[in-house]
Amino acid sequence: MEDYDSLPFRKFTFRSEMDKAIHTLEGILKGIAIDKIINEKELMELEAWHNSYQRYLSRHPFNELIPLITESISDGYLDDDELKGILWVCNNFKTKNIYFNVVTSSIQRLHGIIHGILSDNRITEEEIIGLRNWLDDHEFLTKTYPYDEINSLIVSVMSDGIISSDEQKLLKLFFSEFVELDVSQTIDIDELNQIKNEITINGICSICPEIFIHDSLFCFTGASSRTTRQGLKNIIEALGGKFTNNVTQKTNYLVIGNEGNPCWAFSCYGRKVEAAVNLRKCGHKILIVHENDFWDSLEDLVDQSTS
Repeated sequence: MEDYDSLPFRKFTFRSEMDKAIHTLEGILKGIAIDKIINEKELMELEAWHNSYQRYLSRHPFNELIPLITESISDGYLDDDELKGILWVCNNFKTKNIYFNVVTSSIQRLHGIIHGILSDNRITEEEIIGLRNWLDDHEFLTKTYPYDEINSLIVSVMSDGIISSDEQKLLKLFFSEFVELDVSQTIDIDELNQIKNEITINGICSICPEIFIHDSLFCFTGASSRTTRQGLKNIIEALGGKFTNNVTQKTNYLVIGNEGNPCWAFSCYGRKVEAAVNLRKCGHKILIVHENDFWDSLEDLVDQSTS
């Protein structure tokens, strides 16, 4: 059987894969150190990345990174200088890939960060605070999956300052969606499968989204506490927006009705939310927003027009 790396198309995909590998490594390093403590399991997950790219030892930058990681973790400990040294190599690597952009690379780093956080099968308040700070520094990723979903979940989890057992499970299950579990040495797959039987993840509303009504296409699901669906359609169209009954690739906002829908949980809202989440996964910039945020945006419009 022909070796995968020798297949003709690999000359076109290898640079993108190198970019992803390095950005993911950056994220893993930041994730395992985000609480200032790197434990044995987190170190094992760094070693798992190191082992999975051994076959590229003759290629740059792996010919620098892999020996550096080998030396850094040889004593079973990764100090701050060693961590910074590996990150320095990562940060100075550029492939001149025409498909490279700051959004893609930052999302790949985000995947790595949550991989690093999840690697010891426990999620602490310090780790979530560190992740929240990273998200705050990368607000330009708004509307890019899964930035909004992760940001919204963290705001919900941290609202009372305590991460409960159920919230731990929710975080673990959602984070696992963005980790290559087949190359992990430490993440407890059995635990994740057990959690999947308890919790369903289908969607979540964005936190304080920017909503532009003029020329935007809106869809609605659930029941409104303030108006009928026809009333909502009339308001949107009167303000220069458009309304549709179905989620499509052209939809800009899916508004979730307030009546009977708990916003701050991964609850099953139905097929429209599922369709919107799937579109977001494919790169479409549709936002899932709560009805309260929609009405707040209307009030802001009224305030601006009367000021």
